[in-house]
Amino acid sequence: MTAPLDPGALSPDQARALFRAGLDVPTAGWCAGWTQANLIAVPRDQAYDLLLFAQRNPRPCPVLDVTEPGATSASLFAGDLRTDLPGYIVYEHGEPVAEVPDVTGHWRDDLVSFLIGCSFTFEDALLGAGVPVRHIEQNRNVPMYRTNRMCRRAGDFGGPLVVSMRPVPAAQVADAVRITSRYPFVHGAPVHVGDPVELGIDDLGRPDFGDPVEIRVDEIPLFWACGVTPQAAVTASRPKLAIGHAPGHMAITDARDTRYLMP
Repeated sequence: MTAPLDPGALSPDQARALFRAGLDVPTAGWCAGWTQANLIAVPRDQAYDLLLFAQRNPRPCPVLDVTEPGATSASLFAGDLRTDLPGYIVYEHGEPVAEVPDVTGHWRDDLVSFLIGCSFTFEDALLGAGVPVRHIEQNRNVPMYRTNRMCRRAGDFGGPLVVSMRPVPAAQVADAVRITSRYPFVHGAPVHVGDPVELGIDDLGRPDFGDPVEIRVDEIPLFWACGVTPQAAVTASRPKLAIGHAPGHMAITDARDTRYLMP
């Protein structure tokens, strides 16, 4: 199955139907104007610790919605959380044991799902202001990196901050910061501008998740807190079971981006 020619014109329902049918693609640029979200699901007995982890680390983990145990949809997501994302990773004791197009066979009635804000939500605003978004230009997944900054621990969960990176022309850095700062529930302004070594990133050409993108001579790398951070916490903290989206393969919700735009 191939992606549609104009995925940005699709509705969330249309996109979710394609993913349910097996289409496996990153979702940057899909369903313009509709909010995308990271997914992380853990057993009920660890859900409080994960919620506390998110509360203590709001930049990478802005919580948009939390389900009841076993629920397969959410107030922001009318589809099926087990089938309607384009890709999932299943973790056991912190180790990825399966990367699959649906997780119906791994689902449990005690799983609590968290929808975490995603920086794809503000990319339409960046593009509208003429700020380039390179991974969309190159039809790639956004590059994401583990950093040397540790999140505040909460109960069973702790681990490093993960960031996404977008190269921006030097003359437009201030615009990118200003625009994204108005979206605090989808990570907000960059956490770092410039030298990646300060974040413990040695090579931008080798992301931990996603794909490398071209960085041009006049461009500066900007780094935003990333909703893959809870999955890095799962890897570091080793809970018995967790289910997350494949990085860059997001839940496309029924909420509008403008819902998270601050005046």
